[in-house]
Amino acid sequence: MRTHRIAAIPADGIGKEVIPAGLRVLHALAERSGDFRLDVTDFPWGTDYYRETGRMMAEDGLETLKGFDAIFFGAVGDQQVPDDITLWGLRLRICQGFDQYANIRPTRVLPGLTSPLRTVQPGDIDWVIVRENSEGEYAGHGGRAHRGHPEEVATETAIFTRAGVTRIMKTAFEIAAKRPRKKLTVVTKSNAQKHGMVFWDEVAAEVARDYPGVTWEKELVDAMAARMVQKPASIDTVVATNLHADILSDLAGALAGSLGVAPTANLDPSRRFPSMFEPIHGSAFDIAGKGVANPVATFWTAAMMLEHIGEAPAAARLMAAVERVCADGVMTADVGGTADTEQVTGAVIAAIRGAND
Repeated sequence: MRTHRIAAIPADGIGKEVIPAGLRVLHALAERSGDFRLDVTDFPWGTDYYRETGRMMAEDGLETLKGFDAIFFGAVGDQQVPDDITLWGLRLRICQGFDQYANIRPTRVLPGLTSPLRTVQPGDIDWVIVRENSEGEYAGHGGRAHRGHPEEVATETAIFTRAGVTRIMKTAFEIAAKRPRKKLTVVTKSNAQKHGMVFWDEVAAEVARDYPGVTWEKELVDAMAARMVQKPASIDTVVATNLHADILSDLAGALAGSLGVAPTANLDPSRRFPSMFEPIHGSAFDIAGKGVANPVATFWTAAMMLEHIGEAPAAARLMAAVERVCADGVMTADVGGTADTEQVTGAVIAAIRGAND
């Protein structure tokens, strides 16, 4: 029997609710499959850990995580602790420490869900957004000078390296090449940012030569935001910088019905380090602890994790169960349903156990 070591980090907010739900579903799936098992270790890192220790994660946390096959992550953020402490102390420390440079965010309207776009038909939204996850606008370069004085200065420097841009472009072209439409849109803001963004366009053109089977195009980020709303069926695979793809992928999740159904994979495609899988929705302070969080994003994220560790049939079985439950109307309030987290989780587990595939 195959065994996969999984590090579970629920962290903050509704992460503490949806990650346990996801683990229950994963264990039910492993039992149903019968040919693999998950060896899960829970880590208490997050803002509560910070309050106790002054650190968001253990000092040797990265070294500890190296031994795992994948990381199953909830959400990070707290209303009482500055975001730069929580994010840089945990999620970004893992992403950057393990060079998880490819952030992959698929988007489609699941059965039973309704897009806020009134003209969207089934299949009109079926996108994969590839976000550069290691540099760009979130590289952490910059500083503050003359603090508290009228002449105070704050700088935030976007870093774009040839190695970094080339590898994310290759990842995006590889993904596009495997999809039916074989189409890639490269998103920049090269009309106004004449150095980094023009560099992105140039590297995209260079990498494109190695993928003659992929049709590619350029689009400015503001035009892309409008296009996602007005012409969603014209989009397939998208690649963009850390900042631009962060914003566009949240818009994508909302257009698919809710951020509560949007998954993410933070990948190290070289597999030197474990990759990390997390739902997009964040800590969601307003509903944390109420038992009403939508676990579908976590289940979809779990399916992406299963694919990554080589359990594609189990991933397909999980997504089939999720789609069946959504189609049956067992959904949380954010997507128009009346079920709570426990009811959706139980329905997905029942669907897994009852599947006759």
